[in-house]
Amino acid sequence: MVNAITFNQTHIAQEELEKQFGEKVQHIHKQMIEGTSVGAEFLGWKQLPNEIDQEELNQVLATAEKLRKSADVVVVIGVGGSYLGAKAVQDALSPYFGKHEDNPEVIFAGQNLSGTYMKQLLQHIDGKEVAVIVISKSGTTTEPAIAFRILLEYMENRYGAAMKDRVVAITDKSKGALRELANRSGFTTFVVPDDVGGRFSVLTPVGLLPIAVAGIDILQLLEGAKDAVKEYTSSELSTNSAYQYAALRNHLLNEGYNIEILASFTPNFATFHEWWKQLFGESEGKDGKGIYPASVAYPTDLHSLGQYVQDGRREIFETFVQFKETTANCAIPTTEDNLDGLNYLSDKTMNEINDVTLQATMQAHQDGGVPLIHLTVGKKDAYHIGYIIYFFEMACAMSAYLLGVNPFDQPGVEEYKKNIFRMLEKPGFVEEK
Repeated sequence: MVNAITFNQTHIAQEELEKQFGEKVQHIHKQMIEGTSVGAEFLGWKQLPNEIDQEELNQVLATAEKLRKSADVVVVIGVGGSYLGAKAVQDALSPYFGKHEDNPEVIFAGQNLSGTYMKQLLQHIDGKEVAVIVISKSGTTTEPAIAFRILLEYMENRYGAAMKDRVVAITDKSKGALRELANRSGFTTFVVPDDVGGRFSVLTPVGLLPIAVAGIDILQLLEGAKDAVKEYTSSELSTNSAYQYAALRNHLLNEGYNIEILASFTPNFATFHEWWKQLFGESEGKDGKGIYPASVAYPTDLHSLGQYVQDGRREIFETFVQFKETTANCAIPTTEDNLDGLNYLSDKTMNEINDVTLQATMQAHQDGGVPLIHLTVGKKDAYHIGYIIYFFEMACAMSAYLLGVNPFDQPGVEEYKKNIFRMLEKPGFVEEK
């Protein structure tokens, strides 16, 4: 299947968009193909869905099966790209209440420094069979490293030598603190590829293993991404909707719209918004440039942020993600007294009303002066989530290059860490003058 996403916008004519960005897009596309673009050493994600090692994929599936059989709870430790992608896919494709049948509960740690969170996590897992997946390229990133130190002590105290069969490390292939510990302890390990940055790593073992443990079909996830690779190979702006989205974002920025709001009417897609925000925020927000990525979960946020979107400062544009097919629905009953006045809806379903609300919201916001982008996705399943992941990755890289920044570094992330090390008096830390 191709064309799993339909891209629509009414802000600028396609001919004008091509006139502004067509040649630039072709030039950047050529550089990415030739490996001459800035940050090209981190373009490994571009062909990843087609080039993933089959032996490694089989090992991911086998390890996921082992963890599903041995654990009631699997704790995934990571921060940023080491957890957001996995959690985004898991939340989007899991039941709203409970978990996938016959699969362990997957929970996350290392993405915050709350002692209350960690204490309650330890209380939650006590008495259950537990496994841990720790994800870190270096093993020394503060937030996940602290969480792993605490959970490793818990696992050692509870399982003794058998602990090694319940801990999986996803880390650098040859160096770093976590690699050294994993080799010494005999943990099962997977590699964080050198040519794939964290926020682009969801289709590597970083994301695939936790997603598979949750009972989600990672083969279908990869199949969707593979078809997206085929779809977005063209350098022509007129035929590549991922590049159209990237160009349109830059056009809107040039017109003064410097905030993009990702909006959806699907509650369990909200964590995907967070992955999207990291993807674009870290890739574009540097050198004093970038579009600020924000998000809303409608219709909930129509009753809070909706007022600002409708009538506030005209510096925002919205990208709506709509899933056309749904897996379940609920009818509206009829009542005799009709006290709430809703009998006029009794021939409709909740999903029908949700879709009408989406269309009404788009119309209202466009009438209020908000430029709109509408991405229609066939269905919210593993295949289409894999497809839209790749769509956004490709669009993000092109958008950042059009902006004139390296999509794959994040120098600003280090600044707060330096302050932490200084304030906590980390041994050996010397601040550069």
